[in-house]
Amino acid sequence: MDERGDVRGGGGAGRPGQPQRVLRWIAAGLAVALVVASLTAYLAYRSVWDSITRISVGELGPQPRKFNSATNILLIGSDSRAGPNQKFGAGIPGQRSDTIIILHIAPGRQGVVALSIPRDSVVPVLSCPPEPGAPGQHAQPGQIEQINATFAYGGPGCLWKTIEQTTHLHLDHFIELNFTGFEQVINDVGGVNVCLPFAISDPLSKLRLSPGMHHVDGAEALAFWRARYIGDGSDLERIRRDQYLMASMIQGVKRKGVLSDPATALSVVTDAARWMTTDSGLTVSEMLGITDSLRQLPPGSVQFIELPTVPYQPNPNWVSWPASDNALFGAIAHDRTGPPAGSRQPASRHVAALSASAAHARRARTGSASPRGLSGTYGGITGSANLCHDGSAFAGPDGGS
Repeated sequence: MDERGDVRGGGGAGRPGQPQRVLRWIAAGLAVALVVASLTAYLAYRSVWDSITRISVGELGPQPRKFNSATNILLIGSDSRAGPNQKFGAGIPGQRSDTIIILHIAPGRQGVVALSIPRDSVVPVLSCPPEPGAPGQHAQPGQIEQINATFAYGGPGCLWKTIEQTTHLHLDHFIELNFTGFEQVINDVGGVNVCLPFAISDPLSKLRLSPGMHHVDGAEALAFWRARYIGDGSDLERIRRDQYLMASMIQGVKRKGVLSDPATALSVVTDAARWMTTDSGLTVSEMLGITDSLRQLPPGSVQFIELPTVPYQPNPNWVSWPASDNALFGAIAHDRTGPPAGSRQPASRHVAALSASAAHARRARTGSASPRGLSGTYGGITGSANLCHDGSAFAGPDGGS
């Protein structure tokens, strides 16, 4: 070593040796590979994102207050027969909200509540501007309509506005999926289990299954989802059966690690996006956050609740919401595990009896006397529910075959 600390020796000073050149070529090759991979992923991602139909939602009016950082997503199952959906009943015009769910993601993504709203609920007729596929409607003070007609006449924005003004829950976004999208997503996750207390042969939904547990594909899962003329033939029982189907899907996805497999996850997202409509304000990061929330939560942290209803006296085929539902809406808005102490009770003995009966039936199906959280208070289930404990969702004169 000389006075400058030079230990390079005399051979080829300042010029890289063969090992160094090899390392540089490897580094350059890795950099190029990363760039190509990133570009490919970006192009695939942009293709998926661009395939989602997005519409601008306006004229919502004053929105309810947000009390925390929770996210509320309006999930809509559309029965539109447009395009490939014609195979589910060509010649049926327009679209209706076959399924309506408020998906509440708690602050910090600590839990999820899926509140199902019956499609036969009566709601006020509000003013809504036209949207793609919907002509819009004028306000009719003092008049009512079925909530699925709200979607038919005014589109997702009208349904959004109506739900906000009747529940006083702040909604952040909506996501709409049609029949074809539902069917293909079920196929992508490898099917789903359903458990039947007796054989079903429903010519309208084309559902034909024997008693017991079945692993069904997208077409059969959709038939199960849509079947109404089973049990007592009501939409309320259909919702209960569908909640078990959603719980089964969560359990299956968790058990098989479906969303942990990049290829499968991409297939699910791609097929869902192709048949999906959202509001234009839903960003990429929010969509990824929603997906990540659902992927990471254990099944027991997802609660399924059917909005308590009572018969609408002028028309027994419709239902209305008792004043006691305000306690449920408030609990969701404030992320309480149950109704506040001293909260308003059901408006009549008839309502109280119906609520108690529904809660008892749902507890019997969960196999637990006191489920935790809102699902226990309001007779719902969690994503970890036993799939074969849903016998009451099939009870009625149109039960077995």
